[in-house]
Amino acid sequence: MYDYIFYIMVRLIALIISIVLQIIAASIALRFMKLTKYRLSWILLSLSFVFMAVRKIIQLCEYFRGTPSYTWQMLDEWMGVLVSVMITVGVILIRELFYSLKRAEIDRSRSEKRVINAITNTEENERKRFAKDLHDGLGPILSTVKMSLSALAERIKDPAGTVILNNTNHLINEAISTIKDISNNLSPHILTNFGLASAINTFATKINQTKAIEIDFKSNMEDKRLENEKEVVIYRAVCELINNSILHSGASRIEIELNKHEKFVTLQFYDNGRGFDTSSLSREDLKGMGLSNIETRVRSVDGVFILESTPGKGTSALIKMID
Repeated sequence: MYDYIFYIMVRLIALIISIVLQIIAASIALRFMKLTKYRLSWILLSLSFVFMAVRKIIQLCEYFRGTPSYTWQMLDEWMGVLVSVMITVGVILIRELFYSLKRAEIDRSRSEKRVINAITNTEENERKRFAKDLHDGLGPILSTVKMSLSALAERIKDPAGTVILNNTNHLINEAISTIKDISNNLSPHILTNFGLASAINTFATKINQTKAIEIDFKSNMEDKRLENEKEVVIYRAVCELINNSILHSGASRIEIELNKHEKFVTLQFYDNGRGFDTSSLSREDLKGMGLSNIETRVRSVDGVFILESTPGKGTSALIKMID
């Protein structure tokens, strides 16, 4: 007798809990209908929650009636069929919702790439404009000053004046050379005219001349060209990686390989510096290294950027993209 009463009470509690939970689920689902723009798939699924709650209410009524009713049982069974149909159709149609989300993600990714490409192109155009203005504007003025000093040298006989004149002439030569270097670094004409491999090789040669670090550059792309955007992205990435190695790693040697295999272009970078823990890249003192900027730009041209480093074992990086 007690077991039967216990069974009845447990069933009643289970029915009440089930009704409450299904009413909550139905109300939440109905609220989401607006967010899904009243798509048929979500309407069907929401209504199925409502009818499931109604079925449980019918079962609760049957419980209090004590005697089962054939009509109520038939209604409950057909509502079960209706719920099954709505869930089946809703699940089939809800694929459209996921496809829409996927398309939205693809459109967002494309828009992000277009924005990054526009920023990169704008930045490169400004670099070219500034380099041209610097070279064509300030360069001729210094050259004219140098010519004037050369003309003045013939009229100065005083030894002290000659020394001053020679020093001034030397400073002007350095200024002209510096302007050329700055202009070339801002917008390397070698990259535009001769391609990525030549530009990286020239940049590495200039660094080697300083004796600050040794750079070994190898490539099988001497006579091959890429799209302008991809060449700019890879070149700027290499410059940033070299700059990081010089400033932060304490490396004495850098190895760079630029190769094209079938339809893929890869750039491999390695330095023998002190390395670092890559999990610490979010720290404030490492934010200025430009690594996130490299990754963003490489992604904008459908490339992959992988950075690996271990304390005491140097740093390596890989850039890979489709030609």
